[in-house]
Amino acid sequence: MTPAIDLLKKAKAEHRVHSYEHDPKAASYGLEAAEKLDLEPVRVFKTLLAASEKGELLVAVVPVAGSLDLKALAQAAGVKKADMAEPQAAQRATGYLLGGISPLGQKKRLRTFIDESALGFASIFVSAGRRGLEVELAAAVLAEHTQARFAAIGRG
Repeated sequence: MTPAIDLLKKAKAEHRVHSYEHDPKAASYGLEAAEKLDLEPVRVFKTLLAASEKGELLVAVVPVAGSLDLKALAQAAGVKKADMAEPQAAQRATGYLLGGISPLGQKKRLRTFIDESALGFASIFVSAGRRGLEVELAAAVLAEHTQARFAAIGRG
């Protein structure tokens, strides 16, 4: 399996794993997951990494139906500025490949922020650590296992 699924199993956290056949030509990994699993895109969340002005990597979990508000993330994190992290830095810090970065089971513990819209659903879907693999769980369970804070960081 993946470090994300291993973490949830070890913690006996309630979750369900969903898989689908990943198309390497898909323009958006998150929207592909929503489409192939027949889910509303507002319930499928993508994991993005941003870097503060001091180089601290921050994890942002936002709906695939929208985008990350970098100013809102910076404010939530208490930093002056945040920009998208370099792909190589994101892969190195998390241990996952782009398109399969899970907020769970990352190599380094990074400060994590989940868009507060996640609280409006009984369960949400995030990458399970590989393209074509999603994990369904309650937003509170995700927050507990990533030490995440909820904040209005998504743009619709």
